[in-house]
Amino acid sequence: MAGPSRRTLARRLESLEDFSEPSAALEQYLTPPELAAHLCHLARLQGDLKGQVVDLGTGTGMLAIGASLSGADRVVGIDIDAGALAVARRNERTAAADAREHGVDWLRGDVTRHPFSVTDATVLSNPPFGAQRGNRHADRRFLETASEIGAVSYTIHNEGSREFVESFAADEGGEVTHAFRAEFPLPNQFEFHTATEETLAAEVFRIEWPRSGRTSDSASQ
Repeated sequence: MAGPSRRTLARRLESLEDFSEPSAALEQYLTPPELAAHLCHLARLQGDLKGQVVDLGTGTGMLAIGASLSGADRVVGIDIDAGALAVARRNERTAAADAREHGVDWLRGDVTRHPFSVTDATVLSNPPFGAQRGNRHADRRFLETASEIGAVSYTIHNEGSREFVESFAADEGGEVTHAFRAEFPLPNQFEFHTATEETLAAEVFRIEWPRSGRTSDSASQ
């Protein structure tokens, strides 16, 4: 499947607009362009962009647009925040003009009570890390949806999540095939932030769910 290089994709994604009014409760942070490019590039190399791609909690559309630019056949971005989806639509118009042959369908909805009937999608997601009160285990709810609708999923988690993610995947009959660490810069955008910018250590996982029927020749990336 043809697509831009990882570096070229990252440069394209750097032009995307950030949240206009980010919500601390929803843990809305812009997915780093370099990380999004890495994830989408890996998905393309693995042949995971050939069918339906679903970006859970799409926010500003970083992962959905990255997948579309990478040559995904069909992309849907779902988010509960109408304001974030408005930003995502603007981002698609400005940064993904050459991907309009396929485009992205933007859907307002709750990831935990999703409307999808597919069971063989490629799921992309940068879920809340669960740092805010009331969001504990928020990433688990996103994984639950990924396991329901996905043949394979790529998700970003806080550092130290590997044991949890591998255990969850195994309980659902899935398998973590790739895992790598990444930096996640956090700008000073909420009143409880004290530093100008903080960089968190994150972990990214590719999981094959039972219905995928695929095999992997690598345990990590």
